[in-house]
Amino acid sequence: MGIFNKPPLRRNRGRDDMPEGLWTKCPDCGAMLHQLELRQHQQTCHHCGHHFLMDSRERIELLADPGSFSETEAGLISANPLGFQQYREKISAMREKTGLDDAVITGRLTIGHKPAMIAVMDFKFFAGSMGSVVGEKITRAIEMAIAERRGVIIVSASSGARMQEGMLSLMQMAKTCGALAKLSEAGLPYISVMTHPTTGGVTASFATIGDINLAEPKCMIGFAGPRVVKETTHQNLPAGFQTAEFMLDHGLVDAIVPRQKLRERLSQLLGFMMPV
Repeated sequence: MGIFNKPPLRRNRGRDDMPEGLWTKCPDCGAMLHQLELRQHQQTCHHCGHHFLMDSRERIELLADPGSFSETEAGLISANPLGFQQYREKISAMREKTGLDDAVITGRLTIGHKPAMIAVMDFKFFAGSMGSVVGEKITRAIEMAIAERRGVIIVSASSGARMQEGMLSLMQMAKTCGALAKLSEAGLPYISVMTHPTTGGVTASFATIGDINLAEPKCMIGFAGPRVVKETTHQNLPAGFQTAEFMLDHGLVDAIVPRQKLRERLSQLLGFMMPV
């Protein structure tokens, strides 16, 4: 019977060559955003202001005076101190995929013509986990800042300590904090910028001990995840728990700064805090 012979669906006609990954749905307002729009708005939704993850090189380009950034300690690569199965292979694959040597980029730069050392963590490399290379590069950046009389800015985005390096990873918490103590003794400023997510051993060490602690809107800041905290304490968690806004209300964060205004704010703070 002809009335039951339906024509085939034509969903894909003329779209076989459509590139994938051009559009992203905003998790806050549901708007469909083209990748070009996201880049033009510094990886934020121009409808509601939601901040997407931003990789380390994009962030350096956003913050640094044009042509002022010079990378330091490039080429440091994690070893496999615990003999963790296939760890070397995973590191090699991650380096090839991301174009990064590890989960942080460090270097000299100026922001508003004010000299600083910067360390920017990148969540796309092993979820921004802190291994021995991350701690070593941050520590060397701080020591270089002391030698050259520069302020220090660390932009955090991390899942915490890297379990594949065990105790050597946890040692980086103390090492970075010790270096920052020497920076303070030298009278030089440290500004911490927390982005989504900042968790685990990074939160419990250098991310939250800045002379000034800044955060991006609605980013997650905490040590353990909300589910772990709830199961451990057997308490219902308050609304907005572990968001930047919650941390601002409770004194851990000094200010929440939208991404588009971060460069201006850092320039102001360095101008106020750098010794004459």
